[in-house]
Amino acid sequence: MTLLQIMSDTDAGDVRLRTTDAEVIGAELSRRGILFDRWPALESVTAATTNEQLLADYADRLAELNADGRYKHIDIARIHPDDSNPDWPATAAGARAKFLAEHRHAEDEVRFFAAGVGCFYLHLGDEVLATVCSAGDLVSVPAGTRHWFDMGARPAFVAVRFFEEEDGWIGDFTGDTIGEQFPTLDELVAGTAAGR
Repeated sequence: MTLLQIMSDTDAGDVRLRTTDAEVIGAELSRRGILFDRWPALESVTAATTNEQLLADYADRLAELNADGRYKHIDIARIHPDDSNPDWPATAAGARAKFLAEHRHAEDEVRFFAAGVGCFYLHLGDEVLATVCSAGDLVSVPAGTRHWFDMGARPAFVAVRFFEEEDGWIGDFTGDTIGEQFPTLDELVAGTAAGR
């Protein structure tokens, strides 16, 4: 489910917009300087799809996005439930916790979701835009934008990441605990509008 929920940055219960309409999502994000696009989602992408196959499947789209050669590093981030591994819940919780705190990056954070779901929370002025991305969604968070990311309590996604520099993914954490006051990815998908 692709979803945009816009809230006051001081009151998660003050929901100004909630929509699953991709055109509206694209327009609202564009109005705020955020790139959002939809690429065809391939049903064949699963946890077993190799990185090489995924990059080959989307080669034309990736080449078009990187026509100017800006992105020197293109890789795949993936996490999938593994109930056969007793350490998986701790691994998943650790991965999730890394980016739940508000941070920013020195370069644009560009992600294409080939499978699964994740949510970028963009803190723009007096608003928080919870942008739930699913298979086929491309989002580019501009450099310096305060945001956080939630992959949910049971993370499952495959995303192509684009970097100008090898360390472009490293976050500069603001120390603001604002993320604790907003609905989680799981709550957003379930339709819960209030904060945690």
